[in-house]
Amino acid sequence: MLKELLREDRIILDMKAETKEEALKELIDVLDLPDDKKEILFKSLMQREILGSTGIGKGIAIPHSRSIVVDNITLVVGISKKGVDFEALDGKPVHLFFMLIATPNDPSMKYLSALGSIARVSRSIVGEGEIKTDFSSPKEVVDYILSHDHE
Repeated sequence: MLKELLREDRIILDMKAETKEEALKELIDVLDLPDDKKEILFKSLMQREILGSTGIGKGIAIPHSRSIVVDNITLVVGISKKGVDFEALDGKPVHLFFMLIATPNDPSMKYLSALGSIARVSRSIVGEGEIKTDFSSPKEVVDYILSHDHE
């Protein structure tokens, strides 16, 4: 599942964001969307954050939402070397972001399947100890994530 969603042009190697809002905007900016649609997506993601932080702890966040602004399930991965205060469940900074956006109508359940795959990969990554943040290319990030995807 993740292999088909991971795209090198949707990976941020060194995020500059320091806050939750900045991080979400930086992740959204990777998408080729007009500004008004980016704003709709930002509001949708923030609404989800009000329900509870998608910073799952141990340095990982999985901001996600359904939105009419995308035509297909979309994944953006961000790496923050210094970490972002994302109000994570454990209070620790987030270094690895998986932003997942799906269409409102998803009869094949790809959205839930992708969330499950991301959760599984996240468990595998934190099981190694420290999250790797020093990548030289987007391909290296893709390979790192896929090396933890044991479907």
